[in-house]
Amino acid sequence: MGDGPEAWDPRDRRGRRYPLLALVRAAACAVVAGARSYAAMGQWLRRAPQHTLERLGFPPRGVLGVRPAASTDTVRRMVEKLNPAGLATLLRPTGVPGSRPRRLAADGKSTRGSRTRDQQAAHLLAIIDQDDRILAQLRVPDKTNEIPCLRDLLATLDIIGAVVTADALHTQTETARFLVEQKKAHFVLTVKANQPTLYAACRALPWQQATAKYYDRSRGHGRAETRVVQALTVSHFTFPHVRQVARITRHRTDRATGKRTRETVYVITDLPSSRAKPADLAEAVRGHWGIENKIHYVRDTLWDEDRSRVRTGHGPEDMATLRNAALNHLRADGATNIAAAVRDVSYEPFNKPLDLLGIPR
Repeated sequence: MGDGPEAWDPRDRRGRRYPLLALVRAAACAVVAGARSYAAMGQWLRRAPQHTLERLGFPPRGVLGVRPAASTDTVRRMVEKLNPAGLATLLRPTGVPGSRPRRLAADGKSTRGSRTRDQQAAHLLAIIDQDDRILAQLRVPDKTNEIPCLRDLLATLDIIGAVVTADALHTQTETARFLVEQKKAHFVLTVKANQPTLYAACRALPWQQATAKYYDRSRGHGRAETRVVQALTVSHFTFPHVRQVARITRHRTDRATGKRTRETVYVITDLPSSRAKPADLAEAVRGHWGIENKIHYVRDTLWDEDRSRVRTGHGPEDMATLRNAALNHLRADGATNIAAAVRDVSYEPFNKPLDLLGIPR
């Protein structure tokens, strides 16, 4: 966990009964054990034995030295008020040297349950690395979009040499220049018909001359899919820093009906052919498409995120940050089936979450 929690504490100094770090640890442990709401966090705390409260950092009270647990309302107020950056800092493991990521993927998700009559649903943009760890996340302000927020999010990370993938929304000249010129990173960006000029430029390339090809086949979700990846080296392209353009043609067959469909997308990158073969580009794109299953789907199915009614203050993004921390710690512990891992933790809810988060005994 992070140092200096006082610097992030949003509460008035008067009337603080519980240390901020103890409350953050309790909320994180409850989520790892399967808690989906403020009420579930409060219930976990009410059931926590004295030795658990001591490890969490709750102070003793009275002559008997009993450690009282915080109420549900106290936890709720903390989550609603605490700055998301502060929460992420307090949840970050200490004593573990950070390694520079090799590959990053950016993707956004709306928490649909946070929508009200007068307020849009909270939209969260997250960055994950090649090991499916969520490195950073922010809430996209209302009346704007992900495009400038991606640069804000990446500005805080050391990504020299990393390959950044993003969907077609982020295929912007400013983003490409920011990655290559300021962050010394690389990009693999998708081009779709939402940018007709760039799409036409990709489509007009002499694909009949492409000799670099890669075939990728997979089965799943009731369909068989074959992807043909072709790559061309380009110079003086209409988009800054582009050195290769790839064409990915996806042939899909519905195994139940036999219906066949074909889709073509283009990918642009600043990586030369010596560093990114068609197979490498296919892997980067496939890895990006996996965000939905590895992060969003898991948060929805395990913690029922889409139906969460958390709406006030920083609640939506802080709850998502707690779930991200749970995923990171579970995966760092070797979990491949997250649902099974959370069930396993829930059988010892007042010991295993604390061990998993590295809270000292």
